[in-house]
Amino acid sequence: MKARVHVMLKDGVLDPQGEAVRHALGSLGFEGVNGVRQGKVIELDLAGEDPAAAEAEARKMCEALLANTVIERYEVEIL
Repeated sequence: MKARVHVMLKDGVLDPQGEAVRHALGSLGFEGVNGVRQGKVIELDLAGEDPAAAEAEARKMCEALLANTVIERYEVEIL
């Protein structure tokens, strides 16, 4: 079973990488980009066939390692 985890900075947390991307897009002529937030996607290949158990296990992984829950939020998608 596959799980996809999306990790993004929480609203209100400064995103210097996103700001650098926004600036670079403007330098390349892409006008009208007022903000960019950058995150990461993690795909997990999990054993088992129970979607609820897979989601629970992926959430435990996020809380323990994959996301810094003080400044990041995450979403788990079971594929």
